[in-house]
Amino acid sequence: MTSFLHGWLPLDKPYGISSTQALTRLKHFVHQTFFSSFKKMPLKIGHGGTLDPLATGVLPIALGEATKTVDYVMGSSKEYLFEVTWGERRTTDDKEGEILEVSSLRPSATQILSVLPSFTGLISQRPPLYSALKIKGVPSYKLARSGEDVILSERIIKIETLTLLDAKIDSATFFVRCGKGTYIRSIARDLAKTLGTCGYVSSLKRTKVGLFDLSCTISLDNLERVGHKISENLFSLDAVLDDIPAVSVSEKEALALKQGQKVNLSERPQLLSKGEGTLVVVKTEGKNIIGFGHYDVPLMSLHLKRGFNLD
Repeated sequence: MTSFLHGWLPLDKPYGISSTQALTRLKHFVHQTFFSSFKKMPLKIGHGGTLDPLATGVLPIALGEATKTVDYVMGSSKEYLFEVTWGERRTTDDKEGEILEVSSLRPSATQILSVLPSFTGLISQRPPLYSALKIKGVPSYKLARSGEDVILSERIIKIETLTLLDAKIDSATFFVRCGKGTYIRSIARDLAKTLGTCGYVSSLKRTKVGLFDLSCTISLDNLERVGHKISENLFSLDAVLDDIPAVSVSEKEALALKQGQKVNLSERPQLLSKGEGTLVVVKTEGKNIIGFGHYDVPLMSLHLKRGFNLD
């Protein structure tokens, strides 16, 4: 396997294709460029957070062993620029849906600003009916399209910042920084309802996911042009693990950990922390990452929970 294809590739997803379609196109490119002699591409691939087809922007792609770190990107904060068009409620809460309701009321900038504080912090949010959330194993959007009554439970999400950037008569533009599981379409729907009107997302761009922002992305078209230079846009798989404590071990200890043995760390008191144990990133003294480990505080021992095969 091409050894450098373990890491994160931040794509700038174009308008009009789903995250899955972007992934499929990237898979085809990687297979044709690096693994054309194989019938099946010997490389795992995944992404760090779905974007709707009508949305554009940052879509982090995990290649190879980086797929084992996807959860840490999925859980990171995200930033978006979005436009809400007032006066219509639509089935999908974006411009793709059918019109369900109309309103002649148009909120002023002052009115919009007055309700924004109620949309920050930990708030309750009901996901859009047309979403990938599953009900008894079936995506809710499939149930909604088939005409079934879909009821999705509200859940607690975190909005760190919600800022009004521009207000026109029929629309308004916002910036939001939010936590995992937040639906921008739901923010638009609920904002409009709070303001006594209706509205939908008419434009959506994700500008940041964790450490990945637009400045470090590459488009699919450009990627297909640069070919083998993909490595120049690749982030190391541990770049997304900066918030997790790192433990350095010797080559001998690394071998023991890979063989399922525990390593005693009693001579390294700086690792002591509260609680019974903690997740750590295990690296060799040469800074090569081995995997995720569990450090047992009372026993001062380390064992490998999930290793990375980077050979």
